[in-house]
Amino acid sequence: MGALDGKIALITGGGRGLGRAVALAFAREGALVAVAARSQVEIELVARECGPGAVAVPLDVTDEDACETAVARVERELGGLDVLVNNAGIAISQKFTDTDTATWRRLMAVDLDGPFFVTRAAVRGMLRRGSGAVIAIASIASKVGGPYLSAYTAAKHGLLGLTRALAAEYARQGLTFNCVCPGYADTPMTEATIANIMARTGRTREQALEPLLTPQGKLVAPAEVAAVCVLLASDAGRGINGAAINVDGGEVQF
Repeated sequence: MGALDGKIALITGGGRGLGRAVALAFAREGALVAVAARSQVEIELVARECGPGAVAVPLDVTDEDACETAVARVERELGGLDVLVNNAGIAISQKFTDTDTATWRRLMAVDLDGPFFVTRAAVRGMLRRGSGAVIAIASIASKVGGPYLSAYTAAKHGLLGLTRALAAEYARQGLTFNCVCPGYADTPMTEATIANIMARTGRTREQALEPLLTPQGKLVAPAEVAAVCVLLASDAGRGINGAAINVDGGEVQF
């Protein structure tokens, strides 16, 4: 018996990195998984890795209508939606004075508007069924500020605020809303960050990597983030609501 037997889950940004790890962990625990992202090739590959019944759902989370359509498709084809993982996101590192309006709006569109659109579409069905779990991958940037990450930090703070507001609003209606807040994880997004640091500063890869490591001296493993998501999606996690759980080796201790 898996911890998620019988549950139907939708993971945005599921084609790579943390989203892929969550999708695979959910499938191993018995969930029927819908993997959503913009790249058809990537999500089809992950859906195949998840096994029979998993589906690939092409989705740009910045498209409000597409979010409604994606949730409706999952409910129609898989028979409902019990768990939503808002993982799709982007990160751009630059000086605040170099952050133009287009960059600001792009980050807000993906990292904050997207979770709002998908969650709003998913919650309606969850309320009808009287149960559901919504999990946001929010980053430790949802709690603390960092240099050269003004737009990203603002969006992630907003995501944490949205999640906590919904946790309070629907606490008596069978729904839970929580954030998982990783430090820098061993994913393609972090590799892009390392490459950016090397290009800007001339540092070696080892030098660029060092400030990104957790106090445990490593990057966060995607499986560590996925394990927390499994708990929050499971019946054993029903008492956790409005939480922001750090997976960062102790870097942020609140």
